[in-house]
Amino acid sequence: YVGGTGAPKRTLDHAEKMMEFAIEMLRYLDDFNKDSAVPIAIRIGINSGPVIAGVLGNKKMCYDLWGDAVNVASRMESTGIAGRIQVSDATHALLANSDFLFEERGRVECKGKGQMLTYLFKDRKVFH
Repeated sequence: YVGGTGAPKRTLDHAEKMMEFAIEMLRYLDDFNKDSAVPIAIRIGINSGPVIAGVLGNKKMCYDLWGDAVNVASRMESTGIAGRIQVSDATHALLANSDFLFEERGRVECKGKGQMLTYLFKDRKVFH
C-alpha cells in the first residue's frame, strides 16, 4: 500500500506527518500481535519529493500518486527491514531538525536507482 501527505494540498510538515503515521502503524501492530495467533510484520519506507496526483477511472474512481518520489518510497519499503521504518536521504534531510532519531543504514542497492543512502528510525529525542 502507498500513503502520502502533502497532496493534493502542499504542506511543509509532510515528512513529520508521515513519520507519525508510520510510528502509529507499528504501535498498532505491536498491540495487535500481542493477542494474535499469527503475528503480522511490515516494512515501512518513506521518501519525499514531487509527485503527480490525480483521479483515475470512470466507474470506479481512484485517487493515485505517480513519480520518482513514489518509486523511491517503494524501494525504501522493499529493501527495508520488517518492523522498522526506513527513510531516504531526502526525507532524512527534511527531518534533520525534528525530534526523530535515525541511524544510518548505509548504501542499499535499489532496483532502477542503484546505491541509495538510507536511514532507519531509532527513537524520539527525549527533552528534559
